[in-house]
This record gives sequence, structure tokens and C-alpha cells, in this order.
Amino acid sequence: MPDLDLVVKEIAEEMRQRPDRGEVATYIPELARADANAFGLAVIDADGNVALGGDAETPFSIQSISKVFTLTLALGKAGDLLWQRVGREPSGSAFNSIVQLEYERGIPRNPFINAGAIAVTDLILSGHQPREALGEILRFLQFLADDTTIMIDEQVAASERATGFRNAALANYMKAYGVLSNPVEFTLGVYFHHCAIAMSCRQLAMAGRFLAHQGRNPSTGRSVVSPERARRINAVMLTCGHYDGSGEFAYRVGLPGKSGVGGGILAIAPGKASIAVWSPGLDAAGNSHLGRIALEALTKRLGWSIFGA
Repeated sequence: MPDLDLVVKEIAEEMRQRPDRGEVATYIPELARADANAFGLAVIDADGNVALGGDAETPFSIQSISKVFTLTLALGKAGDLLWQRVGREPSGSAFNSIVQLEYERGIPRNPFINAGAIAVTDLILSGHQPREALGEILRFLQFLADDTTIMIDEQVAASERATGFRNAALANYMKAYGVLSNPVEFTLGVYFHHCAIAMSCRQLAMAGRFLAHQGRNPSTGRSVVSPERARRINAVMLTCGHYDGSGEFAYRVGLPGKSGVGGGILAIAPGKASIAVWSPGLDAAGNSHLGRIALEALTKRLGWSIFGA
């Protein structure tokens, strides 16, 4: 077995030297300020060993990676009734597509595209004030990562709210079909804020551990979700976690993963490790360019693809 710490540091150094870094997201103005030269990688294995490379301790905007955790919370509240509001098929369309939502009469294709995540957020909000729902999401992440310092970047949240016209269109369209129960501005407020949570690669890898270990937190041995639910969340991550780049990611990396336009990716090697990578430059599908390349290198060197070495 290769030395995990050495492999992580080697990959981080290789990525630092690469000239092809993708394009930093600019449609949310605050994200445009990210350093395109940043790169971080964190791997936490089944024994709790933490391997860090590059800027693994630098917080960044997790954006759509938060949707893994809101999906987990929503399933805890509604169980399989959630799937009446949102599908679980790959979209094949851009993450903010309105055309697909219209064609499918307001039911989002999966919980990881924007429309689907807004519907999931609406379910979490039901019966709560927006501040309470947001606090529940933030506390859940702090609990999973065992780190109460994780916070929301209010500047990013404000930037998203100021420019989120397409998300507002998606939400209003779903409201017209009865998919959303709460006032659109409340649901969007919670959605923008949970996407604006800032975490480092190390914190994110810590938070994802339950998905690598059959729903249990390996530090405490306590169950976060059932083994079946962890398996199903991983399945949706594999097929839908990278928008219309999900097939390419599965083909090259071979792990369940969820990306965000802040340049982060959370990847899960079931039974082996939780992995987080961050590089702000994105590819054409809105996924971290170097993040995917680094994860492909990692799974090849460690033989971690779920499809075999």
C-alpha cells in the first residue's frame, strides 16, 4: 500500500506546478476574488489518519457541496417522501437549467442541480423560521466535522442574493406547480446562505466521513444515517454530483463525488476514506478542473475506484 501522506503531498505539488487551471467562477462576484493558484487536498482514512497537501487548511465557499448535507437532513425529516418532490436521475443539462424544469412540470431532476436543492431546502424550512432552518444546517455540518468554527461567509451570501435572478426564476416556477411550500424569498434566503458556508478541505473531509463508513461517524462509532441511506446518497452523488459532467467524473475518478462552483469537490471512497479537494478554476461544466485531475491521480495510485483498481 503506498504511503498516503506521501501520495497526497506529491499530488498537491504536481497540481501546484500545472499551468492549466480552469476559469474561476465570476457570475457570483465574491467567488471571482478566489486565487486561481490555490490548491488543497485532504484525505481522512478509515483509521482516522489525516493526510493534507497544499492549501488544505484554507477555507473556501463550499457552494453546491452543501447539497449533500441538506439532502441528508431532508431524508431524515421526510424519508422517501422526499422523492415525490425531486427526482434522482442525472440531468444532462446545466445546473441552473430552466428549460428542463418547464419540460418536467416543476419537478427537479435531482437534488443536486439548483432547482432540486432549492426544493430540498424548502422541505427543511417547513415548520421553521429561516434562521432556525439555517442554524440546523450549519450545526449539522459543525457536528459532522467536529468543528464549531465553521461559519457562513455573509459577503458571499449577499453576493448570491444580489445576483441570484435565475435561482429566483427556478424557485418561482416550482412555486407555481406547488413544489415549494414556503414563501419563495424565505426558501431562497436559506439556500443562498447554506451555499455560502466556508470550509477547508480538512473540515470538509471530516464532515464526509459518515458516507465512507456505512453511515457511521468513525470517531464515535455512532450512526448518522442508516447504511442503506448512506449507500443511496453515495449513489446519487456518483450519478448526479457533477451536473452534466457526472459521467465524465465517474469514468475518470470512479468515486461518488459532489462539486461546487467555489472549486471544491467532496469525494467518497466507500470503506476507505473521505476526500476533499479545492482548486477554484472550473471546467466548462462548472466543476473544479484540477480537482478532478487530482482525484483521478489519487484513485489510480491508491486503487480506490469503486469499479476496481
